[in-house]
Amino acid sequence: MARPKALLIAPPGIFRAQLAEQLAGEEGSEIVLAGNAAEARAVTAESLFSFAILDDALPDEDAVTLARTLEDEGFSAPMLLLTAPEKAAIADGLTRLAKPFRFSALTQALGRLLAHPPGDAPFRIGPYDFHPSAKLLVDGERRIRLTEKETDILRYLKNAHGIVPRQTLLGEVWGYGPQVATHTLETHIYRLRKKIEKDPGDARILITEDGGYRLSA
Repeated sequence: MARPKALLIAPPGIFRAQLAEQLAGEEGSEIVLAGNAAEARAVTAESLFSFAILDDALPDEDAVTLARTLEDEGFSAPMLLLTAPEKAAIADGLTRLAKPFRFSALTQALGRLLAHPPGDAPFRIGPYDFHPSAKLLVDGERRIRLTEKETDILRYLKNAHGIVPRQTLLGEVWGYGPQVATHTLETHIYRLRKKIEKDPGDARILITEDGGYRLSA
């Protein structure tokens, strides 16, 4: 099993070195380091991560601003912000841990974060890692960009855990209305299969069932 890849965004120094060593040793994570916001943007554009840790002492940008920017650019992994004690209780949707802290407190915070990640966390569809918030499927170095409707179709089918009738999928993705027709869904399914199936005529991931669709187990 592949080691989880963690992004540690913190200025170079003793604190970062010790934290990276502990994460690699006790958590078994592969650690990628970024010393500032610019480096963080560069590495998130090239790699996928299981989680990220951001230190609020970055030299070039506020860590909260960076976190929001990364999310806007499609970074969907859970993020933990290391912050000053007076900022630890700010309710802005970010998970925070006050400095200084024991490493055990960090591992507990990461455990809670990874058990209940905010937003659309990545999950597996066939051979792909599906990143809903980024509208992206990843298979090794292959990346497939999805439209909003294609993303919604896959998300709903994955959450349904079974066969979804055509009319149900139409209603959930497009909303019920006189302008919505079955061929609208069928057209999107056809285009989606061309992107994700080796042989769209013999679908093995997005499967047609009697009256509806399902994703392969």
